[in-house]
Amino acid sequence: MAAFVNHIEEEEEEIVRPMANFSPSLWGDRFLSFSIDNHVAQKYAQVIEALKEETRSMLLATTGRKLVEKLNFIDVIDRLGIAYHYEKGIDEILYRIYNENANFEGDDYNDLCTFALQFRLLRQHGYNISPDFFSKFQDGNGKFKELLSSDVLGLLSLYEASHVRTHGEDILENALDFSTTHLESAAPHLNSPLKEQVAHALEQSLHKSIPRVETRFFISSIYKKEESKNDALLKFAKLDFNLLQMLHKQELAEVSRWWKDLDFVTTLPYARDRVVECYFLALGVYFEPQYSQARVMLTKTIAMASIVDDTFDAYGTVKELEKYTDAIQRWDINEIDRLPDYMKISYKALLDLFDDYEKELSSDGRSHFVYHAKERMKEIVRSYNVEAKWFIEGHMPSVSEYLGNALVTSTYYLVTTAAYLGMKSATEQDFEWLLTNPKILEANVTFCRVIDDIATYDVEKGRGQIATGIECYMRDYGVSTEEAMNKFQEMGETAWKDTNEGMLWPVHPVSTEILTRILNLVRIIDVTYKHNQDGYTHPEKVLKPHIIALLVDSIAM
Repeated sequence: MAAFVNHIEEEEEEIVRPMANFSPSLWGDRFLSFSIDNHVAQKYAQVIEALKEETRSMLLATTGRKLVEKLNFIDVIDRLGIAYHYEKGIDEILYRIYNENANFEGDDYNDLCTFALQFRLLRQHGYNISPDFFSKFQDGNGKFKELLSSDVLGLLSLYEASHVRTHGEDILENALDFSTTHLESAAPHLNSPLKEQVAHALEQSLHKSIPRVETRFFISSIYKKEESKNDALLKFAKLDFNLLQMLHKQELAEVSRWWKDLDFVTTLPYARDRVVECYFLALGVYFEPQYSQARVMLTKTIAMASIVDDTFDAYGTVKELEKYTDAIQRWDINEIDRLPDYMKISYKALLDLFDDYEKELSSDGRSHFVYHAKERMKEIVRSYNVEAKWFIEGHMPSVSEYLGNALVTSTYYLVTTAAYLGMKSATEQDFEWLLTNPKILEANVTFCRVIDDIATYDVEKGRGQIATGIECYMRDYGVSTEEAMNKFQEMGETAWKDTNEGMLWPVHPVSTEILTRILNLVRIIDVTYKHNQDGYTHPEKVLKPHIIALLVDSIAM
């Protein structure tokens, strides 16, 4: 009789699963095969090489020209997505500009558009210049002069500059309010392409967007329509985008085949099938050709973390998840027999993936870096288990207890560490620095957490989840849903300021190349969760158009 009762209890436990019913992939087998046409690629590369040298000459020629010409040229090649070919030259020009006139004096600085563009470019390249110089565009009451309201290009430049602000920079807060108000008023009355550029900026500021997304938009919707466009630059940008897109499609085909072979869609139907979206996120971290290995490794890590997340969030029971957590902490294939059959599938895949990383990186003596990503994976699993227990047992923690755990489950400690695995320039010191959870990483993680919490609140509430950040905050502080949402939004704004601050000199003990990955990871969240939508879980509206633009459609020549 006791055996029969136990059997019934086990059956009942199997039935009570927190199913999420995720939608299937939008893409099917669309990206499974792609091979670069070497003849076309070689033809592109030859033309690009000539245009690259022509552009280099143009960049060098700006040295003796007016400030506005230097700044505009740098801005244009940056927006066209070809600045990565000239990083050293651009750095040298901006260094000279900064040193020659750090006080923004002279006729060049009476134009708001030029002034704000210089401020933004210098800030984005690490120069910690004061925004107080903007006071020359304010009246005696500390408000921006109303006569500026008709200068749409100046307003747009001011608007974009305001997004690099850090803490306590009230003048830039005022700049954002002022420029937003007047751009919204002006937008309906503008001519193309300025009309599209203003509407796009108000939707997504340049600094907070994914660089490749902005490049595609600028080439296709703005620059080709501008009367002052340089045809050589436009041709270079189109060819460079299309050639790189071939590489990106090849990488996506590689990860798609890996994913297809794992067959999680069949064996683990409870989990999200989002490998294409995972690749898009990796592409947001780095698009340049030298990061090919890094992109593939990061995509696989995000995809695997997503499977593990859904195992905790949308299927496992408390007892099963305890075993799963313990097995992952031990990280030993001999632990596999302790697990339920469905968990064996993801457990083996996880261990195999990290084994593959170690083999892949051993060729250049970097296999020991995998240890850091492995430890972050163990950390996230421990926190997933705590979260799952809270959900299944109906426990609501304090908001501080919640955040202490939820910052880890944001995945960004793991993802940031994994982003460095395939970067040949990353050193042991870089991984050790990351291990200290520096302020810029904490900002990155916090932004991911609070924006995700806002976007997923309604869905999680609908599933009966009470241990959400918003719910915990409402209970602890006795506030409404709207007030809690506003608080989390405020925390997100603070995190962005911390990130911007973290990109400025004096430099961390790591390179700008390393820091930029963290900046790009914050940008990815800003885009993916636009308008409080969970674009990863529900990619139809948010990510689908970006994926088509970057990974399906080439740019017409």
